[in-house]
Amino acid sequence: MERMNTRRHFSLLVAAWLLPVAGPAQKPASKGEYLVYIGTYTGSKSQGIYAYRFQASTGQLTPLGLAAETVNPSFVNAHPNRQYLYSVSEIANFGGQKAGAVSAFRIDRQTGKLTFLNKVASGGGGPCYVVVDRAGKYVLVANYNTGSVAAMPVKNDGSLGEASAIVQHAGSGADPKRQQGPHAHSINMSPDNRFAIAADLGLDKLFVYRLDQAKGTLTPNDPPFTKVNPGAGPRHFAFHPGGKFAYVINEMQLTVTAFSYDGAGGVLKELQTISTLPKDFTSTNNSTAEVQVHPSGKFLYGSNRGHNSIAVFAIDAAKGTLTPIEQVPTQGKTPRNFGIDPTGAYLFAANQQSDTIVIFRIDAKTGRLTPTGQVLEVASPVCVKFVAAD
Repeated sequence: MERMNTRRHFSLLVAAWLLPVAGPAQKPASKGEYLVYIGTYTGSKSQGIYAYRFQASTGQLTPLGLAAETVNPSFVNAHPNRQYLYSVSEIANFGGQKAGAVSAFRIDRQTGKLTFLNKVASGGGGPCYVVVDRAGKYVLVANYNTGSVAAMPVKNDGSLGEASAIVQHAGSGADPKRQQGPHAHSINMSPDNRFAIAADLGLDKLFVYRLDQAKGTLTPNDPPFTKVNPGAGPRHFAFHPGGKFAYVINEMQLTVTAFSYDGAGGVLKELQTISTLPKDFTSTNNSTAEVQVHPSGKFLYGSNRGHNSIAVFAIDAAKGTLTPIEQVPTQGKTPRNFGIDPTGAYLFAANQQSDTIVIFRIDAKTGRLTPTGQVLEVASPVCVKFVAAD
C-alpha cells in the first residue's frame, strides 16, 4: 500500500517558472522530462524509494508512488545508461556480516517503477553514499559507521558482483566525540574517471584513489590525501563542471572548502574556506549536509541543518573561489540532500524531519532561489536524484 501523500501548492507567480535558464553542463532529456527518485529512511511512514515524473520546461510534477520497497535507501544514484538505479541500505548488519548493503534495480522509464535485481554487502557498516563510475562499470560506496570505501563491479544485466575492492580508513580526528575513528561520508569520480575522491568526516581528509577499470581496485594516489581544517568534518564533495576546481562541505564547522584540481595528477590544493551561515548567526546544534555546483558552473549550493537553509555562493570563473549570495530558508526542518535538475532551473530541497520536499526556482543570472509554492509530502526524505525519462 502506498504510504506517501502528495500535496502540491502552486505559486501565483506561475510566469516566474518560465524564465530562461542557463545552458546545461550535461545533455538533458530531449523533451526535458525526468524521473525523480527520492531516497528515504524507512519506518512507519516510508517503505523505500519514491518517484515522480518531472517536466522541466513547466515545473509540472506527477506523483508515481512507491517505486521500490527497500530498507533505508538513504542515498541513490543512477547508471549512466539510465537503465539501472543503485541504492544503499543504511544498516549495520547484512547477511551475517557487520556491513550494510547496496541494491541494484532496473528502471522502467515509462512507469518509474524499479525492479529489484540483487543486493550485495557494502564492505562496511552504515553505507551512506553511492555513485556509479562514468563508464558504468563499477558502483562505489562510502560506509560511514566503519569508515571504509568499496567498489562493486556492474554485471551486463545491471546487477552487482561482490566487492572488487574494500579500503579501510584508520586514525582519528581532532574532535573526541565525533572523530574518534574514520567515517567515510562520500565518494565521487573525477571528470576523467581515473580518480575516486572519498571525504572522511572522522579524519578530516579527502582521500584520492586510482580506480583500475580492468580490476576494479582502488589504489592510493600520490599524494594519498588532502587535509582540511582540524575538526571540520568533510562530508560531501563536488567537482566544478570545468574540471579545474572542486568543493567539499564540512559538516561540523559549517564551512565549504574550495580547491584547485590538477587532473593529470589527481591533486587537490586548498584555495579558500568559507562559512555557510550568516555572520550574525550564533545558534548551536547546526551542521551542513549537501553541496552541489550548478550545471552552469556559476553557483554553488550547500544545505544547513539547524539553520534550515540553503546557502548560495557565486563562483569566480577564473579563481574558483566563492562569494556568499544568500541563505534561503527551506521551509522545513533538517534539509539533508537536495537535487538540482539537469537543466539548472529548479532545486528540490529535502527536509528530512518535516517530511517535505520544497521546490525552488533558480535565477539563471543571480543564482538566487525563489520558492515555487510546490511542496511534496514524502516521509523522511534524504536524497533526490534525476534520471532522464526519454
